[in-house]
Amino acid sequence: MFDSDNDGTLDLAETKKAASALFAKLDRDHDGTLDRRELAGRLTARELAAADPDHDGTLTLDEYLAVVEQRFNAADPDKDGTLEAKELKSRAGRALLRLLQ
Repeated sequence: MFDSDNDGTLDLAETKKAASALFAKLDRDHDGTLDRRELAGRLTARELAAADPDHDGTLTLDEYLAVVEQRFNAADPDKDGTLEAKELKSRAGRALLRLLQ
């Protein structure tokens, strides 16, 4: 679904593109940030606090994409820069997918 080059894997650029599209969809009030309500359970309160360097209770697109990149890297144990189906089915992969869907 997110594999825009149809190579059977997701790279970081494809992942960030999907995350950016979801961010825009979730930002219902169009203020350029996502709050806990808009995130709708995609991050725990603890994860949100860790991803929120300015501690304003919201994530900007850059902050959101930083979390996406962290989760991408965690789901890529072989560090080849791509995620295959089996990597996306791992615990880390499922955590990443929650930020894309």
